[in-house]
Amino acid sequence: MPQSNTEPEGPAEQSAAPPGGLLIRALREEDAEGMAVLANLPNYRYGTLRLPYETPDFWRRRIETAAPGGLGLVAVLDGMIVGSARLQRRTGRCSHVGDVGVGVHDDFHRRGIGTALVAAVVEAADCWLAIKRLQLTVYADNGAAIRLYRKFGFEVEGTFKTFAFRNGTYVDALAMARIV
Repeated sequence: MPQSNTEPEGPAEQSAAPPGGLLIRALREEDAEGMAVLANLPNYRYGTLRLPYETPDFWRRRIETAAPGGLGLVAVLDGMIVGSARLQRRTGRCSHVGDVGVGVHDDFHRRGIGTALVAAVVEAADCWLAIKRLQLTVYADNGAAIRLYRKFGFEVEGTFKTFAFRNGTYVDALAMARIV
């Protein structure tokens, strides 16, 4: 995957250009500690299905046992993991489908990091993996993420009512997909 320090053109109000020096690269085993720190941040976790108190050992095992056909990425700025993304190709008759997940460090929202991560996932899907359908689930109240995904051509396909239990309440999620 080429390393990208630029983002596709789009509305400035949706995301700033990524910070200089931002590196998008493959997730590595030595990233376990940084991923545990990232996953335990309250706002990062708030947008995911993650539980609190994830350990570096949990992440080490997850990285070591990653399913084939997947792509794990991290955004690194000044040596610190400030975001992550995954693209997991489905198998069999759904091998044209990729599931996407993206998250950004609590202190680095609205700085172009999410845009850079989604751009890298879309590039891999379109230019290297011939994935026709990218799909994801996003909480219905996560307006910033929904705008980001729309910027890359994702469309809402439906709503999952009471999809997850988050912070003491049930929340809805949207099914979004991008088909090329």
